[in-house]
Order: sequence, then C-alpha cells, then structure tokens
Amino acid sequence: MDCPTEEALIRKKLGGMDGIVALDFNLMQRVLSVSHTLPDTRSIEQALQHIDMHAVKQTSTLNTSRIAIQEMDCPTEEALIRKKLGGMQAVDEMQFNLMARVLTVAHAPNALPDIVAALQSLSFNPQVLDSNTAVAATTEPAPATESKPYKKYLLGAALVAAMAAEAINFAGGSTLIEMLLAAFAILASGLKTYQKGWIALKNLNLNINALMAIAVTGAVLIGHWPEAAMVMVLFTIAELIEAKSLDRARNAIRGLLDLSPEKATVLQADGSWQQVLASAVAIGDTVRVKPGERLAVDGVLTSGTSSINQAPITGESLPVEKNIGDTVFAGTINEAGSFEYRVSAAANHSTLARIIAAVESAQGSRAPTQRFVDQFSKWYTPIVFVIALLVAIVPPLLLGGAWSEWFYRALVMLVIACPCALVISTPVSIVSGLSAAAKKGILIKGGVYLEQGKDLQWLALDKTGTITHGKPVLTDMLSLQADLAAQNQQWAASLAARSDHPVSKAIAQAAQEQGVNVLSVDDFAALAGRGTQGQINGENLFLGNTRLLQEQGLLTPDLAAQIDALEQQGKTVVTLMNAQHALALFAVADTIKDSSTRAITELHELGIKTIMLTGDNQHTATAIAAQAGIDAAKGNMLPEHKLAEIAGLAAHSKVGMVGDGINDTPALARADIGFAMGAAGADTAIETADVALMDDDLRKIPQFIRLSQATSAILKQNIALALGIKAVFLVLTFTGDATMWMAVFADMGASLLVVGNGLRLLKK
Repeated sequence: MDCPTEEALIRKKLGGMDGIVALDFNLMQRVLSVSHTLPDTRSIEQALQHIDMHAVKQTSTLNTSRIAIQEMDCPTEEALIRKKLGGMQAVDEMQFNLMARVLTVAHAPNALPDIVAALQSLSFNPQVLDSNTAVAATTEPAPATESKPYKKYLLGAALVAAMAAEAINFAGGSTLIEMLLAAFAILASGLKTYQKGWIALKNLNLNINALMAIAVTGAVLIGHWPEAAMVMVLFTIAELIEAKSLDRARNAIRGLLDLSPEKATVLQADGSWQQVLASAVAIGDTVRVKPGERLAVDGVLTSGTSSINQAPITGESLPVEKNIGDTVFAGTINEAGSFEYRVSAAANHSTLARIIAAVESAQGSRAPTQRFVDQFSKWYTPIVFVIALLVAIVPPLLLGGAWSEWFYRALVMLVIACPCALVISTPVSIVSGLSAAAKKGILIKGGVYLEQGKDLQWLALDKTGTITHGKPVLTDMLSLQADLAAQNQQWAASLAARSDHPVSKAIAQAAQEQGVNVLSVDDFAALAGRGTQGQINGENLFLGNTRLLQEQGLLTPDLAAQIDALEQQGKTVVTLMNAQHALALFAVADTIKDSSTRAITELHELGIKTIMLTGDNQHTATAIAAQAGIDAAKGNMLPEHKLAEIAGLAAHSKVGMVGDGINDTPALARADIGFAMGAAGADTAIETADVALMDDDLRKIPQFIRLSQATSAILKQNIALALGIKAVFLVLTFTGDATMWMAVFADMGASLLVVGNGLRLLKK
C-alpha cells in the first residue's frame, strides 16, 4: 500500500462489507486501521488477499458497538449525543444514521455500559444491537411519534384551550381565565418539550427544544400568555407531523425488508412439506413455490419452470423465464407455474439482504451537500442566539427602546434560530434518492455517488458482458461453392461439435438451432492455436483460423480480402477446408445488446462522452464501438492499461467505469464512480462497486444520472427554501412585523416543505 491507487482499491473492496464501520489509512507507514463489528478479522484478511494485498494483523484496542435509539429523530438529538459522548475519553468515534435511528460508536473495551448510561441520562432508551441485526429491522416508529388515544385527546384539548385564550384576549375578557387556559395548554402540550429543553440546557446545547422552552417561558414572563400557549401547541403539532413525514422516508427502506416473506415451504426428511420460518431455512434445503407466491430465500431451480417477476431485485419491467439450473432471488414473485429450488444462501445473506445492508450503509454516509449543511448548522444557531441577546439588550440600553418590545423580538428570533429544516432536508433527500434507485435495480453505495453522478463527463465501458452479450454467435456463413452450402455447414458443424472453443460452440449451436444433423468424425484432433481437423466419410477436413489456412497453402488474395472485410466488422473468421481447397467461411461475433445502443444514445443526450476499453484486438474494438455509437475505443487493454486510461481521463474530468469482471476491479476503483454490471447474486460486485446495476442493462446508468440530477436540484431547492424562509423572518423580526406563532409556522412549515420536497424523489 504505497499510494492513493491502493487506498482507493482497498476502500472499494472493504467499504461495502457488512460490519465495516470506518477505514483509516496511513500511506507513509503502510498501515490500515479498521473499525468493525465482525467477530474476527478473517473476512477482512481474505478480502485483502483477493486484491493481492498481504495484511499483517495488528489488533486494535477499540471495540465497535451499534446502538438503536428510537428517540433519535433529527439533528437535534444528534448534536445532544455528540456533546454528551464526545467528552468521554473512552469514546473514539461516532457515526450517526438518523434515518435508521442507529448510532455506531468506536470505544475502549468495557466502556459500553458507561456509554449506555450516558445515553439514558439524556432520557433516551438505547438498545445495543447484535452485529447480525439488520438496521432496517430497527426502523420502527419512535415512541415520540406514536399517538396514543389519550395523548391525541390531550393535545386536542390544549389546542382548544389555546384558541380560547386567544379569543378571550382579543375580546378583552377576564385576564385570569385567559392565563388559566393558556397555562393548561402549555402544560398539556409542552411538558415533553420542557423536559427535552432542560436536558439540552444542562448539557449546554441550544437545540430546538431548549430554544422553544426559553421562548415560551419568556413570552409568559412578559405577559403574552395566549401567544405562548398557541406557540407551544403549534410546535408540538408540527413536530408530530414532521416525525410522520420522516417515517415515510424510513419506511421506504423498511419496505425492502418486507419484500421477503417470513415463511417458506420446505421439504422435510420424511418427504413431507412444512412451512418454516425463513430464518430457519438452511443452505441445501429444498423449497417449493406456488404461483403467486413471493420467494423467501435465494436458490437454484431444481424442478419445474416458471415466469418470475424480478423487479424488486433487478428493476426489470418484464417477468423472466426460469428453467432448471437458473438462479432465483428472495423477494421476487412467482407469476406462473409451481417449482422447487435448492437454497443457496441463508435468509440473512440473500441478494435482497445484501441490497438492504448496502442501502443502510449508504444512509450513514455524508454526501458533500450534507457535510456543508452540517458545518453551517454548527455556527448558525449560536450566532443567531447571540444576535437575539443583542436585540434584547442593545436597543433598550443604547437607543431608548422599550424593554418588553425588544425582548419580545428576541424571543421571536429564538424560535427561528434552530436550523432543523436545513439539516434534515439533506438526509431525507439522499435516502429518498437511494430508495428510488434500489427499486429500479440500481444499488448506490453512498450519497456522495448519488450527488456526483450528475457531474460525470466520461464513461468508460468494458466490452464483453457489458456492451455485448458475452456469448459469441454465428453471424455469417459464406460457402465458396454455392451448390455445396448445406454439406459444408454439416461438415463444419460436425467438426465444431467436438471442440470446446467458443467459436466452435457458436457454429455448432447455430447448426443445432437449424436442425442440422452432425456426422461421425474419425481421427479428430485439436490443432493448438489454429483449429481442428478430422475425417468425415473418408474426407480429410480442417476447420481453423487464417494461420491454419496459410499453413495449408490455401490463402489466396481474394480469400484474404473476404476474411479481412469480415474482421473489419469485429468478427472472428474460421475457414472450412480440405487438402486442396477452402470450402466455406464462418464468421462469429459477440453481438451487441439492443439495450447498450439505446443506453449510449441516452448518455450522449445527457452530454456524456463514452470510451470502450477491451482486451480484444483493435479491429474488433473499433467495429463494436462504431456499431454501438461509442465515441472512442481502445483494444488490447490489460487491467493495468485500463487503470492507466482511467487515471488519464480522471486527471481532467469526472469519469465513470463500467465493468463486470475481476480484471476491471483496478479501473473501477480508480474511477470517480465505478459501476458493476449484473450484480444480482454476486457478492464481489456489490462489495466493490460504487453503483451496482442488478441486471445487465446499461440503460440504468442514464437513469442513475437523471436521478442524480433530480436529487441535486431538490437539495438546492431545500437549502434555498430553508435559508430563504429564515432570512425573511429575521428581517421581519427586526422590523417588528413577525410574531411568535408566525415564526413557529415558518420554522416548522419550512421543515415540512423540505421533507415533502425530498420525498418526491421516491416517485422518480
């Protein structure tokens, strides 16, 4: 590990593994520090060996724990926890996943009880998670968002009381009744806010609860009882609405978990079939699926055929035909036919489970916009709080203003001093974007890649299996003796059927599909690097490449021209010949997927240039690129050549790399965004790529880029909304035109607006 190239490769390899919390690189000392929740480090060492890295283990003194905190709804709680745990020497690092309500802590051994106690002192109910527990399983509604019937009635009564107090004040009625009604409304709706506010103030944290408690108390002290009551009631109602809106984003992830049924019908030792919990199904068990059922675990078809809707995994719009030997995935729907399959992965390691784990991990990562917002929010609230203090003190002292008037204006400023709307807007938008992508069969490994997608200028693509089908087919058969075409095809098919070479297989497959019967071949021999030979009905025949043709002395100028013309089209040509003559030419090519051509067109429409990097010869590379509409092509590329090409492009532009093989891994790691093709069921692809396309359809990349553009637009809209509304009310406060209840509407209204705007991505 000498330079950032190796660092990038390791980050891609380990970054997507379950249980990896944080990676810290010291390139000068060639040391990698890994915070993880794994029972041991064997899987880490194996992953490093897989990319030719030799790891010498040095045991860390830190433990890593995941803690579910159902009350952790927004950055308000995050800031409180950071301040509380940040002062503990035993705590080394914290990572927050607000959407899943999970805190990951790297800490000294035996410090976990103290950490849990510290969280409990903040009135939280922390639950330490097992390392195998899916985060999505913890995303139940928090207790604070649950509306028990009596709480609903109490909040309703508080609203009526606050409105009655406002009406009495407007009509000039009894001050005592007005105060009593207001006091009831404040206590009935705001006790929880006061409790949270007091905890925040004790920990020197100015969160929204502390600010609201100060503002309402200040309003009471200067005699604004009805307004104080209305502010507290409106704040509580808005908090509940915001929490419900955030639950929609959380449920988008949880919906993935619900795709897999709880039970499966499994063959028992006595030959009977019983329904058992999916978690109890073991690898090697046989599962039966009826029409209309959803599959509980991954496996391989052993009996029957069916048509399966794989949209939940791959995003494919049409059902896929499945036959014996084909792979099936948990969460998919059996549309027609009953079949049996052998389980290939436990429920918690299925393709669906790995998708969920990857999306959960991506939620916890900080996108560039989110990092900016987090830094901004650290300074915003203290600055506004100081300004509010100055507003309350300076005009009365220096300008002769009325204390009550300026004190009231300062209280209004406190209400809008919390940046909740701004801070919550980014994670909601990112999670919504990640969820929308997952439903389309696009697995994005972090918000940073979702944001960067819109900036791509170049996309490099592997050829085989990415642009093409990866399976050669016979494209041309040219008999040099027209009246013997059928015989020549039969002879060629007979020789080809005895060979395992991909070109021979393509010739034999085409003959089989056309119903051509193969003949018996005597004295068959494989000619290394040249082709095959054998006797059919006493005729000594050869099927081979141009080198064999030259050796036999049969390569004429006209024949060479015909062969060259076919090779210029990116085809591999073999010749059927006897001892005296060339009899027929057969051209084989790896055909381009229809979806690839359409994808390239869409990429060009988005302003992205394309280049193909392949190990095939330059003739083939140029021909395939021309057919697909790709801008440039480079052939004879080894893995290190692909890496160098990506590095060259990345020096002056944002570049993505698309590949489907281990040989593409270095280039995938070096690219700004690495795309893995056909990742369904493939551990390596899901772990190493930044974006995994769950099927082999390149059209998902333009979809990803458009989603990135939409996400970026919504993030900018949300920041503008949140800051714009704050700015307007700051100005209105100085001019004396803003009231406290207006400020509450503005603050919580902004939060609801940005959450709702972010949730629009779920429909993309």
